[in-house]
Amino acid sequence: MLIAIASGKGGTGKTAVATALACALARTGLSVACLDCDVEAPNAHIFIQPDLVHRKPVEMLIPHVDANLCTGCGECAKVCQFHAVVVLGGKTLVFPELCHGCGSCTLVCPEGAIKEVPRVMGILEGGLSPDGINFGRGVLNVGEPMAVPVIAQLKKWRDLMDAEMVILDSPPGASCPVVESIRGANFVLMVTEPTPFGLHDLRQAYDLTRELDITAGVIINRDGIGNSDVEGYCREVGLPVLLRIPLEREIGEGLAQGKTLLEIHPEYEVTFRNLYTQIAEKIAQSAVIDGVQ
Repeated sequence: MLIAIASGKGGTGKTAVATALACALARTGLSVACLDCDVEAPNAHIFIQPDLVHRKPVEMLIPHVDANLCTGCGECAKVCQFHAVVVLGGKTLVFPELCHGCGSCTLVCPEGAIKEVPRVMGILEGGLSPDGINFGRGVLNVGEPMAVPVIAQLKKWRDLMDAEMVILDSPPGASCPVVESIRGANFVLMVTEPTPFGLHDLRQAYDLTRELDITAGVIINRDGIGNSDVEGYCREVGLPVLLRIPLEREIGEGLAQGKTLLEIHPEYEVTFRNLYTQIAEKIAQSAVIDGVQ
């Protein structure tokens, strides 16, 4: 089973929920993998505390132009939708940061002047945690604009983990990195807060899950602040609220010290196991509905 933890808004407690769920399930004897897909600012390792013994560079093939063969015809620039290749004064220039690695320029070059060379965009790291969680994360190079290739390669590690349960800690927002993170998930657990900003971004995140046709549920974090608009929206669209985590100083202080929710409140171990049961039920219900349709 693949569960993605998402949030339209940053700072809602997404990573705290993802790591707590992973730890709670690992302690049941279930084989669990946790992937930190927030490759621009990964921090799940602070709570999981894995021994990161595995490392692998993330590479993408980009064009390299042989000036001795290039005639400056411009066919490569015409086919590039991302303007990563341009021809100025008869000279072909490549902007690696804009390249999406599609290889079209190489295919259309009539002179065979373009070949593809690897460019390192980031790194994958992985290892086991003290709880036996098989952990992996992607780390995007500083200044690198495209997170999607790193996330895509990180998710392929899942095939090597042979875990019964895979939990994805996705980036915040509703942009391309989030789409890549939650794509293929059985369930998306959206963490929000009862504030106007929380509601605004929850709407975007939920629209994304509907576009991808993924069953979703909500956790309201910092319950007790703001207003009831988030719950009203969830009732309106039929989005189940599966858990509420109260606004507590003890929780805030514990998370700031790198403690998991289970370390702060040991009784949450049962709470998150029950959360998993609810998620499994929602997935089963969705499968039945899809079967009927």
